[in-house]
Amino acid sequence: MKILLINPNTSDALTDLLTRAARSVLPEGATLDSVTAPRGVPYISTRTEAVFGGVSVLEILAERHHDYDAAIVAAFGDPGLGAARELFDIPVVGLAEAGMLTACMLGGRFSIVTFARALGPWYRECVDWHGLQARCAGIRMLDGAFRSISEVQAEKADLLVDLAMRAVEEDGADVIVLAGAPLAGLAPEVRERIPVPVVDCAQAALRQATTLAALRPVGARCGSFARPAAKPSVGLSEALASRIAHTDHA
Repeated sequence: MKILLINPNTSDALTDLLTRAARSVLPEGATLDSVTAPRGVPYISTRTEAVFGGVSVLEILAERHHDYDAAIVAAFGDPGLGAARELFDIPVVGLAEAGMLTACMLGGRFSIVTFARALGPWYRECVDWHGLQARCAGIRMLDGAFRSISEVQAEKADLLVDLAMRAVEEDGADVIVLAGAPLAGLAPEVRERIPVPVVDCAQAALRQATTLAALRPVGARCGSFARPAAKPSVGLSEALASRIAHTDHA
């Protein structure tokens, strides 16, 4: 079983964080390859930046989906996830969706805890897109700047634990979801300090992806996620244009 992890951010350091966290729960017999978006921004925090990241996800999948059993969109807002499911037949799992759905299996309501206030509106829209409003107790965000995106969890771990405790005590959260690619791998380090389950989204996404790959679902042939009709395009990567035009022989 082969899984592809796609980091829609352009930071290789974030890809390394995500990969280490995912590999820590990789089942026996499965392999994981990772790829970083070739263009865009170091870390996605707005709707605009998510659009750039989503295009990179589609281009990477168009080039590489034939070689994998499932893929992970490894940014919490799941940029390009719906489009990826529309265009490709392999299971594609989003970091946010996997983290939140895993949280739903551990308790009634979850709170999202993240490292920057700018992420809040986009994350709220992500919760809504996945239809999980009733299960989300709230989104807690840190204020203030940070030194390096790749070192956020080391710099802010104590503050994030405090924020998680407030989510439990004030929001009534049954589960904490640590959100954002820079927090990958933090949950196992702090879970003993928080009195409810804590979900690492990279770990959750890896396990969800391998489960779906093992189930070997057939791609949609009708409904809203069926592959769209063939259409010409201009300016897209050769592989993505071919996929959209149905000339990729898939």
